[in-house]
Amino acid sequence: MNHALLKSVIYDQHEFIRDFQIVPRNYEFEENGNYVLVGLRRAGKSTLLYKIVLDLVASGVDWEQIIYINFEDERLSEFTAADFNDLLSVQSEMSDKKGYFFLDEVQNIDGWEKFARRMADAKEHIYITGSNARMLSREIETTLGGRFFAKHITPYAFGEYLTACEVPHDEPALLGTKTNGKIRAACAQYLQYGGLPESLLYKAKREYISGVYQKVLLGDIITRNSIRNDYAVKILIKKIAESVRSEISYSKLQKTLRAVNVSLAKETIADYIRYAEDAYLLFHLQNYYANLVEKESYPKFYFSDNGIVSLFLDRKESVQLENMVAVALTRAYPDDVYYLKSAKTGIDIDFYVPSIGLAVQAAYSIAGDAREREVGSLKKLAQNSQGAARLVIVTYEEEETIIEDGVTIEAVPLYKFLLELESGKYGAAY
Repeated sequence: MNHALLKSVIYDQHEFIRDFQIVPRNYEFEENGNYVLVGLRRAGKSTLLYKIVLDLVASGVDWEQIIYINFEDERLSEFTAADFNDLLSVQSEMSDKKGYFFLDEVQNIDGWEKFARRMADAKEHIYITGSNARMLSREIETTLGGRFFAKHITPYAFGEYLTACEVPHDEPALLGTKTNGKIRAACAQYLQYGGLPESLLYKAKREYISGVYQKVLLGDIITRNSIRNDYAVKILIKKIAESVRSEISYSKLQKTLRAVNVSLAKETIADYIRYAEDAYLLFHLQNYYANLVEKESYPKFYFSDNGIVSLFLDRKESVQLENMVAVALTRAYPDDVYYLKSAKTGIDIDFYVPSIGLAVQAAYSIAGDAREREVGSLKKLAQNSQGAARLVIVTYEEEETIIEDGVTIEAVPLYKFLLELESGKYGAAY
């Protein structure tokens, strides 16, 4: 690889990072650790690397020691695994001190993990980002040999969103009439447009979010997996968005697609959904009560950011609220969030976190018939299970403590639930 070109890419990146405005986020990094950061495109992985770079420079590291390569730079379109050694050569040309290597969106280069392993074995400092879950597959983890810490980076949590919007959200702010009003107004925006960090920079938020979605769809799903029927993938994602809140099987999806003249085998549908989950566009929850086969066959799907699901379901607040609660819970308790549904007992609960006994219903409002439905489901759970220690209904703005038949249920407005969840009020997982 041309060394002058590599140096140009590195120096351009230095200039960009120097001028970048950093919003603090709730992630911590070991000083001497090597990291692989993964997550949805534009979730803020690169910004976290910029923060690490600026902290290193503030601690006395020279800029010439910083080798930052963004593999989506078009000047590196011909870069291959054989060119990684040139990074070491360029670093030694730039500085006689130890280098710090930052490889952004490195999943674009086949064989990157072998270079990363070699660097770690040589006690080099290396940080890596990628937008595909396969970067943490068993095969790659075996190659990396436990030499890297892995972190899943998500779009802004609500507290981070408020910080980025410069909206105070400490206790005085929550209790103050005007400041509380600002928090609620920000929550309405967050519900509609989600937490992609750069979306805050634009008035035309929907257009920006649509651009991110198209990049994920076309680049991270269709092109990366060599899918020829891109129309079928687009319709499949749309139909999944329309099914948020509901159990859905591959057979049901197949019938739904046939109704709009899209024919896909169930195995193909499963593959496409896996690709979407690999790209962190979607995630699914399983029924805690179900046997293994049912868990695999009847999941509930949600989108990793509310801004993206809103592209399909604009102003469907009840769906947007449930999707947001799903995102927040899975961020707080990874691999420990389920839904509950039992025909035998009539229990139907949106979310259940078994490690802390938390059961949550998501309801935009509990006025009218909705109150009996949501309260009744939680009462059935309390009467039929010893595992639910805390029962919560997340509403858009209603708040009260409901006590019926010896069962206590908290109705909590969305903004408060999100902030309390982030603060650890509902308990820590495992």
